[in-house]
Amino acid sequence: MTDPRRGEEDAERNRAFWDATADDYQATQGVQLGEHGAAWGVWQIPEAELRILGDVRGRDVLELGCGAAQFSIELARRGARPIGLDVSQRQLDHAALGMDRAGVAFPLIHAGAESVPLPDACVDIVFGDHGAMSFVDPYRSVPETARLLRNGGLLAFSMFTPLAEACWPPGSDHPIDRLVTASLGMHRVDLGHGEHVEYQLPYGAWIRLLVGSGFVVEDLVELRPASDAVSTYQGEAGRRWASQWPLEHVWKARRRR
Repeated sequence: MTDPRRGEEDAERNRAFWDATADDYQATQGVQLGEHGAAWGVWQIPEAELRILGDVRGRDVLELGCGAAQFSIELARRGARPIGLDVSQRQLDHAALGMDRAGVAFPLIHAGAESVPLPDACVDIVFGDHGAMSFVDPYRSVPETARLLRNGGLLAFSMFTPLAEACWPPGSDHPIDRLVTASLGMHRVDLGHGEHVEYQLPYGAWIRLLVGSGFVVEDLVELRPASDAVSTYQGEAGRRWASQWPLEHVWKARRRR
């Protein structure tokens, strides 16, 4: 299902991409991310509305692909004990600056989500909002999250949907209203020279992987933007598409006791 050598090559490629683009990314997207804090998806639907993570007070929480850690900074304000992980040191530099400005402190780890330098059963929640779960082979990252979670712990992550992926033409910044790529066999998505590598699976493959890794799937929350939603990630064409079909969703799975 997965080639370890290719996985390492993809990890190095993604690390180089995010180190090179982190400053521009935070300049373009950081204001929206910082304004909303704990929120999901390209339209930043508030966690307070979706209630994906629940009460985080006193919880050990690991964010995979934290970027500048805007989400985790807000969780720290709400009483969580976050840990931020990212493959890009430059993104973590932005996270450290953000924590200083917010007056909070928590560990930041420079590593990939496929091999996290933390002990077994050390956290209550693992999550990512379009984070590392989109950029690491899920056949490596999902079992790793199971290792990290305590029994009964929550895995929650948002990403684009397989349907959106199947309707997304190469080079376009949004999906269109017809299928353009195959969904069966979907796995590795190479965005081309100078770009990063993403991963996606068909719905059934996600379920089999999660269940086979020791999880019970609790929910699949399809995100829908409000009619007046504005995003720095998507324009009006993307918002119209997402008002008819699910562009993004959040997987919720519980580590079996």
